[in-house]
Amino acid sequence: MTKTFTEFEVYQKSIVLAKEIFRLMNTQSFEREYGFKDQIKRAVVSISNNIAEGSEYNNNKQFIRFLRHSKGSCAEVRSMLILSKELNFCNEEETKTAIELSIEISKNLSKFIEYLKSKI
Repeated sequence: MTKTFTEFEVYQKSIVLAKEIFRLMNTQSFEREYGFKDQIKRAVVSISNNIAEGSEYNNNKQFIRFLRHSKGSCAEVRSMLILSKELNFCNEEETKTAIELSIEISKNLSKFIEYLKSKI
């Protein structure tokens, strides 16, 4: 029996990252930054959603394509976190956990992609 997407560790980590981003965006610093908040929230939700969607195809080539989209969304989140520091919406300490987790997820996605490629 194959795993469901909720059993993948990288999916579980992406949910933790989403919770962290939503928590950060709920702070007063981002109160009036509607477009910024919307963009980073959509990007972080895209990470887990692409893992879930890709896994349902039961086709490694399709799954790899969706994992690459997740990886791109992970970079987008990280870029926006860096930008949020540069724009003084928050500081290094407030973004540290999310940035580190996004890097970890991106590395996990790369390893997952390589694993699936080896099975094609």
